[in-house]
Amino acid sequence: MRKYLFKLSILVLFLFGKVNHSNAQKKSFLVPDAAIIQYAGSIGYFSVGAGYEIFKNKRGNIDFNYGYVPASKGGKLHALTTKFSYKPFEIKLNDWGTLYPLNPGVFLSYTFHDDLSFKFHSSEYPSGYYYWSPALRPHVSLSNEIELNMGKIWKEMGIEKIGIYTEFNSNDYYITNYFQNIKALSLADVFQLGVGVRFKF
Repeated sequence: MRKYLFKLSILVLFLFGKVNHSNAQKKSFLVPDAAIIQYAGSIGYFSVGAGYEIFKNKRGNIDFNYGYVPASKGGKLHALTTKFSYKPFEIKLNDWGTLYPLNPGVFLSYTFHDDLSFKFHSSEYPSGYYYWSPALRPHVSLSNEIELNMGKIWKEMGIEKIGIYTEFNSNDYYITNYFQNIKALSLADVFQLGVGVRFKF
C-alpha cells in the first residue's frame, strides 16, 4: 500500500507540474494552483486533489479531493470532497517560510458504496426518521499549516512552495451524537485528524 501511495504521489506531482509549467505566463482559472496529498482526515485512507487560491490576499483555499479506503481499512470506498478554508493569521518565519496557526474551514464529502445512498430508503424507514444522509457528510475543520518557500530552500526542485498541514475535523453526525452521549463519548471520538502536503507551482 505504501509503495502504491508513493507512486500515486509522484504521478500527481508530475501531472500538475507539467500543467502549471506549460501555463507559466498566466494560466486559466481552471488550472489548479496546487496539488494536494492527504492521509486520513475523514476523506479517505489517503486522498489526492487540486487546490485553488481565492481572494486577493490568497488566504482562502478551495480544494477538490478524491479519497480511497482499501478493503483492509474498512472499504472499498471512494469519496469526493469539496473543501473551503481560510487563513486569518500568519507568522513570518524569516524569508524561508510562513506559519498559519489557526485556519477554520468547512467541507462536504460524498462516499460512494452500494450500501450508502443520499437518503435512507423509504421502504425500510419512515420518512424523516433519520435526518442525515448516509453518503453525504458536512464537516467543520480547524487546521494549521507551515508553508516553506522552496525558492529559498531548494530552487532547483521546480516547486514554488510546499505547505505541510494537520487538520482536525468533525461532522454533523459525530457532533450530534456527542451532545446526546457526553458521558460515554470523548472529544477524541468526535474529531478526526488528517495530515497533508500542498505543493504549489
